[in-house]
Amino acid sequence: MKDLVVKTNRLNTATQNLSLTEVRIMQLAIVDARETGKGLSIDKPLTISASRYSEAFSVSRQAAYEAILNAEKTLFERRFSFLDTDDRMVKSRWVQRVKYLENEASIEVILTYDVINEITRIDGYEDFFTQYLLEQTASMKSAYSVRLYELLVQWKKAKKTPVLEIDIFREQLGVERTEYSRIYDFKKNALELAVKEINEKSDIQVSYEQEKKGRKITGFKFKVLIKDKNSDYKKDKAAIFKMTAKQRGVFAIKLAKMSELSNLAKQGEDYKQFASRIETELLSENKQAFYLPYLEKIGFH
Repeated sequence: MKDLVVKTNRLNTATQNLSLTEVRIMQLAIVDARETGKGLSIDKPLTISASRYSEAFSVSRQAAYEAILNAEKTLFERRFSFLDTDDRMVKSRWVQRVKYLENEASIEVILTYDVINEITRIDGYEDFFTQYLLEQTASMKSAYSVRLYELLVQWKKAKKTPVLEIDIFREQLGVERTEYSRIYDFKKNALELAVKEINEKSDIQVSYEQEKKGRKITGFKFKVLIKDKNSDYKKDKAAIFKMTAKQRGVFAIKLAKMSELSNLAKQGEDYKQFASRIETELLSENKQAFYLPYLEKIGFH
């Protein structure tokens, strides 16, 4: 299957603090390392180009270039922790080396022993691993959404999760200790945002209940359902259409002028840059489904 991300559940439930760009780069590293056979040892670098990032996540080449340039400055410092087979806490890094290749508009990484060890333990143990298509999270805009999807997708056969204790759960989502200390703020700015985006953009439908001790919320438990063939998601997927390059350019300009979509423009992004980004996004099936009602409104059939 194309672009299948596979991690052991032990690595998948690790506590971490990756940004959305860094999460995406690690997703690509895992996919590309498995597909090419490169990067699966501690002395073999893996190269991720701006063009690969642009294609996978439906962003412009310039946005992809800036994303991997920024990640090069921070990714080496990112750490995670997990319980080893002896139930002792292990602290590790995602990469042991990172280098920006300016002339190639690429980033070169060497994964750490712990990451490689978890990726390469997949053969013969499928039930032990979290698997998902890169497509399911590619259009998500929040790192919290991607991390929650990764945590929950491993429970889709069971259809429900155990109680996820609040302190560990926050760390698994990548919420800093100083962020959203009030439960109201945590739910509004991290949890509910992530649940909404997962339900809109992925292949699973999730809901949650609060676990309380007295009046204090101590954790959350989730229901995880696979969307059926009659769901809106499947209908959207069935409505995917083809556009010529000329059509994408023309209708991207019209979409960028729509007041209903003005809130999607990024800070500092002018009209032409916004239209260029929309033109790129129209190559994505998920984005086509999102833009379809607006396209019909401006005369696309």
